[in-house]
Amino acid sequence: MTQCGRESAERKGQGLMLGALVCWKKTGRRGHRVVLYAVSGNNKQLELKNPSLNPFVEESHFVPSIVSSGKIDSVLAKNDLKIHELTEEINKLTLVNKESPEIKRLIAERTKLTAESLAKVFSLYTFTRFDGKKVSLNEIIKVHGGRLPPTGTGDCCAPKLLAYAFANGLEPVSMDEIYYGRNTAHKINGLSYPPCDERCAFILPSILGLEILYRDNDIVIVNKPSGLLSVPGKGEDKQDCVESRVRFLFPQAPKQPAVHRLDMETSGILICALNAEAHRKMNEQFSEGNVHKKYIALLDGILHGKPQGRTELPFRLDTENRPHQIYDKENGKLGITEWKKLGVKSGLTRIEFTPLTGRTHQLRLAASCPVEKGGLGIPIAGDSLYGSCKEGQRLMLHAAEITFAHPTSGQELHIICEADF
Repeated sequence: MTQCGRESAERKGQGLMLGALVCWKKTGRRGHRVVLYAVSGNNKQLELKNPSLNPFVEESHFVPSIVSSGKIDSVLAKNDLKIHELTEEINKLTLVNKESPEIKRLIAERTKLTAESLAKVFSLYTFTRFDGKKVSLNEIIKVHGGRLPPTGTGDCCAPKLLAYAFANGLEPVSMDEIYYGRNTAHKINGLSYPPCDERCAFILPSILGLEILYRDNDIVIVNKPSGLLSVPGKGEDKQDCVESRVRFLFPQAPKQPAVHRLDMETSGILICALNAEAHRKMNEQFSEGNVHKKYIALLDGILHGKPQGRTELPFRLDTENRPHQIYDKENGKLGITEWKKLGVKSGLTRIEFTPLTGRTHQLRLAASCPVEKGGLGIPIAGDSLYGSCKEGQRLMLHAAEITFAHPTSGQELHIICEADF
């Protein structure tokens, strides 16, 4: 391992991660195995010696930094000196009077310059997604509501390795990252660690196309974003969905891996099976009512009265206005939902829904159906079917919890995925 860029004084002597990603080549015979290697950070490089000694590997490649340390130094140069001068002033004043209002002003000025420099660095980063398309770090930041990630985001092993694999038509199979350096409170030299929550978790969902909450040999559980279909629709423009993305990442999965569905506008927990037996057993649990779910929603108004309750609504498909469902006391099937009021903010009521049946649009109807018919009388915010949805607004409904028995081990799994609203 060699130093190929300026080493910052703050990071000198700190440890790093060594990553390896095993891939298959998609072109040619499937047995062609490629292993990619990477080092965290952007100022070190690995020299691969005698990779042919491993009989199972036909190709080995070192994956360089996505952005060179030289380019980063170049964009940082403008503010670096001023930031350094401000830090010295702050340190001097702190020795005299820690409560000086001048310190607060200088810190605010330094924070502004640091954020400006960080944004310029992030604008240099672009990654290749699972589908071969490019996504910039700035686009990923927008997905997170404009929140800037920590310094060094984009230089971890996992984003480098996966982006390189997707850019070169490789199918990722398995990955490992090992910490190398002096032991710390959180990491021990020579042990494997998963991708970090601070930086990798910020980027990887956009590269993989899915935020994976849990995965083993039988199931994968994802956080479906609002606006993405659960399963393919009719037409070429509706083929991108959770199922297609799962099958891309896990080619061995069944053709239809999803074991339940969420409306396109609804976000949250969605389970897919990775083999036929797991799919069958999960379907049994859903059909027998042994899967328990909780949703979080924001109602488009203030719900008065009791803090919790239960709705029992008979409804059916409106055949002349698909996919709307309509209240029908005579021919409708019962949708039963328990609800709990969690709070009110900015004119919206936060509700926890627990569906006891699994009917299409059940929660949306429980919210929007008039009080005299048994509903709450206030549609979910952003509901384009049963309420109103402004341009750029999403349906404020999120599948936040699910409890079920693992299809193979039988062990109870309780998955939580908090809403981002």
